[in-house]
Amino acid sequence: MNLKIVFYYMGWVLNIEAVLMLLPCVISVIYGDGILKFFLSPMVLCLLIGWITTHKKPKDTVFYAREGFLVVSLTWVMLSFFGALPFWLSGQIPSLTDALFETISGFTTTGASILNDVEALSPSLLMWRSFTHWVGGMGILVFMLAILPLAGGGYNMHLMRAESPGPSVGKMTPKLRTTAKILYIIYLVMTIIQVVLLLAGGMPFFDALATSFGTAGTGGFGIKNSSIAYYDSYYLQGVITVFMILFGVNFNVYYLFLIRKFKEGFLCEEARVYLGIIALSVLCITLNVRGMFPTLFDAFHHTAFQVGSIITTTGFSTVDFNSWPQFSQCILIGLMFIGACAGSTGGGMKISRIVIWVKEAKKEILSLIHPRSIKVLKIEGKAIGDEVVQSANAYFIAYFLIFSVSVLLVSLDNFDFTTTFTAVAATFNNIGPGLGGVGPVSNFSQLSFLSKYVLMFDMLAGRLEIFPMLLLFAPSTWKR
Repeated sequence: MNLKIVFYYMGWVLNIEAVLMLLPCVISVIYGDGILKFFLSPMVLCLLIGWITTHKKPKDTVFYAREGFLVVSLTWVMLSFFGALPFWLSGQIPSLTDALFETISGFTTTGASILNDVEALSPSLLMWRSFTHWVGGMGILVFMLAILPLAGGGYNMHLMRAESPGPSVGKMTPKLRTTAKILYIIYLVMTIIQVVLLLAGGMPFFDALATSFGTAGTGGFGIKNSSIAYYDSYYLQGVITVFMILFGVNFNVYYLFLIRKFKEGFLCEEARVYLGIIALSVLCITLNVRGMFPTLFDAFHHTAFQVGSIITTTGFSTVDFNSWPQFSQCILIGLMFIGACAGSTGGGMKISRIVIWVKEAKKEILSLIHPRSIKVLKIEGKAIGDEVVQSANAYFIAYFLIFSVSVLLVSLDNFDFTTTFTAVAATFNNIGPGLGGVGPVSNFSQLSFLSKYVLMFDMLAGRLEIFPMLLLFAPSTWKR
């Protein structure tokens, strides 16, 4: 275990977090909300610890998967702790546990909140809260790899694989740093385009920026108590719907478009399945909730928004889908687990894993009918190795076990089953609102101390694809 390089990377993340806090500092100065000093203190602390751990680069910069997973898991815990300090020090979230819950929910792009009155937060804290979504959406370590020449030698791939959502991560270009830059450029440009389109629809700049941060990171923290329903505009809600869905697509597709490989981009099987599930879900729910809206278009509009919000695990809302018929709610719960594409900013199990499991099941059924036949599992015409299938199966087993234990622990609060089950589903899949007592017009404030920490672990595990968090508890991880 090369602990020196682990601390070196963590120190650089603290330096970056201090720089990122400049945005809410500027907002605090502009609005004069008196919160500036509560950002400056954590910034100084981050820079001090960061300088101590990074002023001298370790001689041994070699690290492997174990160090990569450890850096990622510890970094996200540390990032959330220091990011929570402004909320707690300002007294606007008096409980450190609640401040940590809100911040972990932000960085993991979950969007589950303990706030009863979002609009009571100061402008700088509101912006920081939404900005954590944008930072966490693509990943803080991917951002660090894009701007800093660190270990090199191919070792950084261990970091990218541990932090990027999905069953497999590859390099778009021969150089990993170039890949990280391309990812963030695409991410930034798409965010800017959304901000411009929202401004064109009459949304104030502050609101457009915060909303775009939440959409890009598929996080869903609203800056209004009624979430996106506050903006009673088909245009604004339509723009957000489209961009939620776009940010749920694998960014490799956008790279293919960028280098003019349009055919390969359009033939991406995962993206086609993703869009097909959205289309089918919208059709079924629209027909089911038609009677609850004045026109068919209204039903379609709000259904498309909620389906896009849930499958991408964004968590914005325009209506209280908790009051929709059971059929529609069941579809939404299913979408919570399916999630968006691998390599996107969305959460959930990921479409690619669903495709692998379906094809593997089909392969097994055919092998029973034709025992002597040899079937090769393929996606987009390319053979999938047994190690990919084994990894997906191992993920499912770990997912099921953690989900089951989490539901059991949260059930100690003695809420109804819908509330308990969907509280875990909404946090583990990084969605935000669930159903019942944690629905879109409620929050997670009523949960116990134990339940909040269980759900905080679930949010981190869900964002980091489970295994980096589990490795923290494995004794072999810490052996030299």
